[in-house]
Amino acid sequence: MANLGELVVQPPHSVTWKVHLDRSMWVGGVRGLMLQALHPLAMRGVWQNSTFQDDPFGRLRRTADFVGRVTFGSPKEADEIGRRVRGIHRALRIRDPDTGRTHRVDDPELLLWVHCAEVSSYLEAARRGGLGLTERQADRYLYEQRRSATYVGLHLDDVPGSCAEMDAYFKQVRPTLRVTDEAASTVRFLMWPRLPHDLRLLSPGKPAYFPFGALCYYTLPEWARRLYGALPEVPGATVTAALKAFRLGLNSLPEPVYDRVFMPATREMLRASRERLGAAGYDVSKGLRGLTDPRRRPAVPAA
Repeated sequence: MANLGELVVQPPHSVTWKVHLDRSMWVGGVRGLMLQALHPLAMRGVWQNSTFQDDPFGRLRRTADFVGRVTFGSPKEADEIGRRVRGIHRALRIRDPDTGRTHRVDDPELLLWVHCAEVSSYLEAARRGGLGLTERQADRYLYEQRRSATYVGLHLDDVPGSCAEMDAYFKQVRPTLRVTDEAASTVRFLMWPRLPHDLRLLSPGKPAYFPFGALCYYTLPEWARRLYGALPEVPGATVTAALKAFRLGLNSLPEPVYDRVFMPATREMLRASRERLGAAGYDVSKGLRGLTDPRRRPAVPAA
């Protein structure tokens, strides 16, 4: 049998699998975009170098593809997408109108901010939504995510690997954060976006999207919501209850149905991952989510 490390980047017993297979990830993903937008230079990098304003779902699904490949994909797939992302970033520049200076998109400071805003949002949405993680498991998740950060060009040792380290990082960076015109437009847009062409059939249901966008906004840290001031405050218990209901609803969907939200390439990657693990002796009858149950792993590790 193949070695597990040759099959998937992160093993099924990792905390990363528990978090990344949870459907609260969609709230975490949009929350992460809203949080990232508070860094002026990072926000201008997105604004100047992407089609985010025209296709926010596309960016979210491309992020989901990257996260999926560096979690459930093979090491080869993870290395390939890492090289692709680093190559794209290496060629892009950001013009700062405040200083007139030009910056690289792959500046380690910017990459670190994007990583921390993203993974902390995934973790917060999952834990607040009801995924039972201990403090030790939360620390372990951030520790495991240091490996994911290396695929975009960060050094392992420069990335927060515990909740305490993540809190210290945000405390350090907060004085540099502010709401630019681009950030204000972005957070409004994320609460009421235009649908991409391949999702236009969902347009009649677009008014139902606003509660989702608002939910993502309300899961932001209090200090971030205070900076934005985009919506009136509501009780935290209400937000938590709504997040738990959202998570419960999406988690009830069968994996083949749920996977349709991803890009075709992502669905193919997930299918290939299930096949590799099944061939290695894992019980994939309940999909990848079923593999977080120790009973569905081989009695003897594949070797």
